[in-house]
Amino acid sequence: MTAIYKRELKSFFHGFVGWLFIAATLFMMGIYFTVFNMLAGYPTISYVLQSIVFLFIITIPVLTMRSLSEERKYKTDQLILTAPVSVGGIVLGKYLALVTVLAIPTAIIGLTPFALMQAGDFQIGISYTSLLGFFLYGCLALAIGLFLSSLTESVVIAAVLTLVVLFLGYIMSGLCSILSSSGTTFVADILSKLLYCFDMVSRFDMLSSGYFQLEAVAYYITLTAFVLFCTVQSIQKRRYSVSGKGIRLGVYSVAAIFLMAVLTVAVNLGLNYIPDQYTSYDVTANKLYTLTDDTKAMVSNLAEDITIYVLAEESAKDEDLDKTLTQMEGLSKHIKVEYISPVANPKFYYNYTDTEPTDNSMIVVGPKNSTVIDYNSVYAYEMNYTSYSYELTGYDGEGQLASAIAYVTTEDIPKFYMITGHGELGFEDTFLNAITKENAAYEELTLYSVDEIPADARGVIINAPTSDFSAEDADKVIAYLEQGHNAFLLPTFTDESMENFERILDYYGVSVVDGMIVEGDREYYYQSPYYLFPEIAYDEVTSRVMDGSVFAPLSRGLSYDDTLEDVYYTPLLTTSDSAFSKVNITGAEDYSKSAEDIDGPFVISLRAEKTTGQGGTSQAFIVANESMFTTVADDMAPGYNVKLFGSMISALADHESSVAVPVKSFEIGNLVFRAQTIYLAGIVAVFVLPIGALAAGFIIWLRRRKK
Repeated sequence: MTAIYKRELKSFFHGFVGWLFIAATLFMMGIYFTVFNMLAGYPTISYVLQSIVFLFIITIPVLTMRSLSEERKYKTDQLILTAPVSVGGIVLGKYLALVTVLAIPTAIIGLTPFALMQAGDFQIGISYTSLLGFFLYGCLALAIGLFLSSLTESVVIAAVLTLVVLFLGYIMSGLCSILSSSGTTFVADILSKLLYCFDMVSRFDMLSSGYFQLEAVAYYITLTAFVLFCTVQSIQKRRYSVSGKGIRLGVYSVAAIFLMAVLTVAVNLGLNYIPDQYTSYDVTANKLYTLTDDTKAMVSNLAEDITIYVLAEESAKDEDLDKTLTQMEGLSKHIKVEYISPVANPKFYYNYTDTEPTDNSMIVVGPKNSTVIDYNSVYAYEMNYTSYSYELTGYDGEGQLASAIAYVTTEDIPKFYMITGHGELGFEDTFLNAITKENAAYEELTLYSVDEIPADARGVIINAPTSDFSAEDADKVIAYLEQGHNAFLLPTFTDESMENFERILDYYGVSVVDGMIVEGDREYYYQSPYYLFPEIAYDEVTSRVMDGSVFAPLSRGLSYDDTLEDVYYTPLLTTSDSAFSKVNITGAEDYSKSAEDIDGPFVISLRAEKTTGQGGTSQAFIVANESMFTTVADDMAPGYNVKLFGSMISALADHESSVAVPVKSFEIGNLVFRAQTIYLAGIVAVFVLPIGALAAGFIIWLRRRKK
């Protein structure tokens, strides 16, 4: 085998084919590496590898077409077949030579992360699992090319056959999706599953997504072994020309191939019965596909049966969502996941909702009630104001499912009234979802439409009113609070008189300091002294954010009378002693202090607990910054502003905090390079390396011709 390996390897590098393969691979890699990693700053090479894998459709046929067909054409295979080496050794020697050629550009690509990680947080896990998938994909393609080369004497036919088979393997994922979405018959379902066995790309995409699955690795290894075994049987048949012996060998070959196919299928199917925790590993930096500890604890401790119906064909399931569902199902015997075909069962959702959910939506059914998770809420999108289009930014499958499970196992769902009618600011979906994730509901309420605020809600939310309440509306709110209900109050900066709204704040002995806070300590602001990162005081409600920071741009200060005997105050967010409140703001960049400005420090947010005249307690969270609970502010301290918001809602709901998993961001920090570094890397990757490989091949070829 060693002699065959050396002979084949020399043929690749004494000729031009091996060098051409390396040059073509490096050239395409160089282009995408420059675009994705150097210019766009993507911190992973998986995008590069996914973009160039199509190249195998063209380069693999050229590399493998002569391996066995040319030997057969010129009868040199007779010399090899009569040599003291087994057919398996011959095939393995030739195959390992091909793999060595593939390994050279793969190894060069594998060196790029060591340079890229110097420019920022680099996704090592995703990069190298993707590289493994790229290499295994190439190894399978080489085995296919070698096998097809053994079937014919024509080099051209071998190349064309290999190209066709690799092309079909490349597009098979799309064909399976079309079948799944267009057919619901038993035959269509079986055909879709059968074709999936020949889908060469999906497993590579799986590894490139950051979710290492042993199933994907086993698929490439076992299928490669099976194709090589078929190659051995193909050559073995030609060693005998006597009819009787040939028939006996033919029967043996068919039986052996059948047994090898059964073994291959058995290994791949067997892996499906091994729990995911033993075969799958999340290699993303932010653990995108791993359940949080809180979710694991909640699911593991379930004592009631829950069924999650996914409205989708199982063959057309969302892979990310399925990973989350599979992990949850594996953690508890009380969770059962079922896929329901929307075409075969178009009216299934009628039992749970009047509105038709989108495909891949989920219906979570528990002992108390049920709820629908629309597929549109599983992923987070944000508007890109450069392209004026929505871009995918995060995954919220775990958060939505954890919230739904908690909801269907809870009898008492607290509700909040969001007061409207005074120019209040509406919360964005991210923060509305945070309310529902805390097992709470919300409903808008216009005060003039009721004589009094209904007592069926746990509290009221008043978010940045820009016009004053009427005296009657303010009285309704105060009367409601006096009954022991709670409030979430966010005053805003406005030139209008807010006398009646200030009466509501005064119920808790709180008032807003004039002006806007200017932070004097550089450690407490970002870029501008108006953009604060306040100090977080430890409290039960801030425990979720103590390991991070909260962004509070354009804040005002709160003052309160701590001598009041019926109100207890807990400051939550505070400035440094160097802060002051600028009363007259003449410009966005005016940070100077004047005589009329008010010295700090200031409280930006606090909890007030007031003993009411009826003997109960009314609790309020007051935040002098309506900008803090927006996605723009939350992006500056990813997830922490939402966490604080959810904790406040949970405390006002007066129940044990449920599992509130924030959206897991797809966005990762980009790498940053100097312009000259980009140009130099681009020149080396696109020109120097490929041309160097071509030049080496040409020089070697020219020297051999002169001899």
